[in-house]
Amino acid sequence: MTIAPCPHTAAVREIRLRTTVFLGVGALERLESVFARLREDGVRSVLCVCGGHAYRDSGAWDEAERAARSQGLKLALYNRVTPDPSTDCMDEAAALGRVVGAGAVLAIGGGSPIDCGKCAAALLANPGVTAEDLFCCRFRPRTALPLAAVPLTHGVGSEVNRFAVAALPRQRRASVIAHDCLYPRYAVEDPALMTGLSPDQTRYVSVDALSRVVEAATTTVSNPFVVMLARETVRLVHRWLPAALQCPDDLEARYGLCLAAIQAGLAFDNGLLHMAHALEQPLRGVCDAPHGLRLAVLLPAVVRECYPACAPVAADILAPLAPGLRGLPEEAPKAARAVEQWLFSVGLTQKLLNLGVQEPDVEKFCTQVECTPSLGPLLSVAPVPSSHELVARIYRQSLRPMP
Repeated sequence: MTIAPCPHTAAVREIRLRTTVFLGVGALERLESVFARLREDGVRSVLCVCGGHAYRDSGAWDEAERAARSQGLKLALYNRVTPDPSTDCMDEAAALGRVVGAGAVLAIGGGSPIDCGKCAAALLANPGVTAEDLFCCRFRPRTALPLAAVPLTHGVGSEVNRFAVAALPRQRRASVIAHDCLYPRYAVEDPALMTGLSPDQTRYVSVDALSRVVEAATTTVSNPFVVMLARETVRLVHRWLPAALQCPDDLEARYGLCLAAIQAGLAFDNGLLHMAHALEQPLRGVCDAPHGLRLAVLLPAVVRECYPACAPVAADILAPLAPGLRGLPEEAPKAARAVEQWLFSVGLTQKLLNLGVQEPDVEKFCTQVECTPSLGPLLSVAPVPSSHELVARIYRQSLRPMP
């Protein structure tokens, strides 16, 4: 008897696991062993990329300085990374790295410093190339300096994947790149570094992880490994985000959210993303709301529109947020409302109207989605075919709470 293969077994998928991760309270102390390994490889100077104040306030910079001294390494600080960093910022970081002869890069912070560090590592290994060359796909790097990442947020997962995002000032758009050489060699994930996150930051980065796995598990190129990661990530965020909001110093809660972030980064790397992350990008030009908040606003409508095409998988991974789903296409409105109500329960009650977006903005957003080259690959793997009408419906459903 011949048994028909299920959709996943009918296609060969590549599963990517490239980064050595040190996870746990006190993991920051492993930075010295990371530096020791780099020194053994001939590194004598390290470019440290970060931004804001968290790299100092968290104690990560002090430990990096101590570890560098202990291993006889010179540490050069570039601390001007901004949220949604521009290619100009990445060029500046690389320029400092050249001045000090950096042989490796250390990135401390959230997704923006880590993405900047990835780009700087590639630029330092490829003289004469600019960040704009990378993000406009005029140059595809095959080599980069070794990169170590110390995340200060639990959400993006950039510390374990090959993706980087940058704003292109002259083109007035953002762009995404993915190259094997951009994988961090090491990630030091210490929950104690994240107890200083504000309640809003805690919400935003955790929902970023949630959105990433909901999307990654439901793309047309997903696989059972991604679905497994998504199921566990949703469970972890559902369990530990309320606890971290109630008690910011709860290290068990932060640990659970750190694990969720790692899994989300791996799920994204292996399953890619689709509608929520694609439609979030045009919102950057209208509202200055953080990335995670923009995703939270869009996610329920994305679930509503995509659920019928992937109902069994979506019901499985969304079970903690929407118990009782049976994996039937007609459950889409119920699933979407349950996701929205859970987001409201953790304090994410804003919708597009609250962020300053108006009904007439929808057509402009649709045009931007259609005309932004880097969004095409995301839309191409969505579980439902992308169209102007579909994108407009998601934006309009996100203007206000669902009925």
